[in-house]
Amino acid sequence: MTSDPEESVRLQGYGEMTLRTAVTTMMLLAPRERADAAIFRVRDGVRLASSEIAELASEWGIEPAPEIRSPKLVPEQDWTYVVRGMVREAPLPALMIAFMVGMLVARR
Repeated sequence: MTSDPEESVRLQGYGEMTLRTAVTTMMLLAPRERADAAIFRVRDGVRLASSEIAELASEWGIEPAPEIRSPKLVPEQDWTYVVRGMVREAPLPALMIAFMVGMLVARR
């Protein structure tokens, strides 16, 4: 089944977003949290099966987060890459609000 990465879906506990963003967010969750999360299509309210989500993730090259038991084993994050990805996926009103809050904090 071919799914549009820009299709609107609702990730349980996170709200409405594109399918690619929802799959990426879900794959970044810890395995136990990932098992409890669900993605629903906005157009018809159908829940995507976990096998379909895993298939889309592998098709789009999205790796699931490993289960990490020790803080020493956590890989260092490239925060500039993380922030750029968040800004690229964020809607314009959220970016405007974040900019205004940043200006208020910077003035203090």
